[in-house]
Amino acid sequence: MAFGWIDEQAELRRRAGLVRTLRPRPADAPLLDLAGNDYLGLAHHPEVVEGAARAARTWGAGSTGSRLVTGTTGLHAELERELAVFCGFEAALVFSSGYTANLAAVTALAPHGTLLVCDAGNHASLIDGCRLARAERQIVGHRDPEAARKALRAHEGPALVVSDTVFSVDGDAAPLGELASVCRESGAGLLVDDAHGLGVLGDGGRGAGHAAGLAGADDVVVTATLSKSLGSQGGVVLGPARVIDHLVNAARTFIFDTGLAPASVGAALAALRLLRREPERAARARRVAAELHARLTAAGHEAVRPDAAVVSVRAPSPEEAVRWAADCRAAQVAVGCFRPPSVPDGISRLRLTARADLSGEQIERAVRVIGETRP
Repeated sequence: MAFGWIDEQAELRRRAGLVRTLRPRPADAPLLDLAGNDYLGLAHHPEVVEGAARAARTWGAGSTGSRLVTGTTGLHAELERELAVFCGFEAALVFSSGYTANLAAVTALAPHGTLLVCDAGNHASLIDGCRLARAERQIVGHRDPEAARKALRAHEGPALVVSDTVFSVDGDAAPLGELASVCRESGAGLLVDDAHGLGVLGDGGRGAGHAAGLAGADDVVVTATLSKSLGSQGGVVLGPARVIDHLVNAARTFIFDTGLAPASVGAALAALRLLRREPERAARARRVAAELHARLTAAGHEAVRPDAAVVSVRAPSPEEAVRWAADCRAAQVAVGCFRPPSVPDGISRLRLTARADLSGEQIERAVRVIGETRP
């Protein structure tokens, strides 16, 4: 029977407690949301919503084609210019998602003969980019610049080190300065995904690359998503102009994908301008994360100290993590639930998002519910 093996896989997932289901949420959900990635609380901000609506009224519901045909509007170019200036890079290129931005950057910058050095804790989009690239791949230990150095020294030819800036599972940060030094010893490029750093780290939220003094470097490329701190949708690659020009001509997820919808472009642009006007939002997100961590550990939970806005709380098992998250939701607090295979170390977790717009009362409520529902 066609696809008969699917039933076997489904049963294996059920036995392991790894079944995933879609759960549509209403527009007026009463939940306290600590599961999404709206770090700055901008997804429902009136200016951001109006930016989306105005762009849709002006440019239409969709971009109508790929970026190289009809999918590039004046609004796309405006967003790219402002993102590049804000983050401190020479140029920027906007994609339909952060995932496609990562696939584009990795595959287009690692042709045959290149060595890709990939952190073991990288996001799935970077891992998939490494798998799709025609380059040789080497996975190295998590946040281990010395392992990257050894891999680069053993290779002759071009090389690219690939890492998240802030890892999505535990919220720990990569040692970007050390990685950059290691790359420069061997003449390798450095590609980092700043999905969880943009809007949270750096001066006024300019990102982890800016905070590490790497913005504008000719050997550094940064990717990011517009769907987290900027509350919209889409992705971006930032770097030297010649790298961006190369992506326009060589990146398949740019050339063959429909351009980002104007509403998403307009929302991201409005959010970026709001962040420039209110840079304190970035620091507030970090303070909320630190307070969540302090209160959770004081209550006896095993929580990882956050380097940005992600707070991770260890769970005893996948099954108990799922039940814990469900019990939190029943108590009107939504938290993320990370378990294998999403976590490379096999440790299940609750994942909490620290948002800049959370009040002290909401933080206290979240900690109380997590404690009351603990397995």
